[in-house]
Amino acid sequence: MSNQHPVDQIDQITERVDQLLLRYEELQRTNMQLGEQVSILKLERDSLRSRLSAARARVDALIERLPESTDSVVNTPVGPAR
Repeated sequence: MSNQHPVDQIDQITERVDQLLLRYEELQRTNMQLGEQVSILKLERDSLRSRLSAARARVDALIERLPESTDSVVNTPVGPAR
């Protein structure tokens, strides 16, 4: 058995429990902050996906407007630069 006085052991246990409670509260706060950051990042991701989709649609529309054959563009005479 330990040579420590029972009151000393209880004090040590009490101190350790207090430390653990403080650590638990810190972890809860950190977890809450991380959850908020995840929510913000999800909103940002969704916004970026939406913007990417819109940009792809614009590029697709521009591609549709390109001539079918590049021969007509390549063989078109261009006047002298002024």
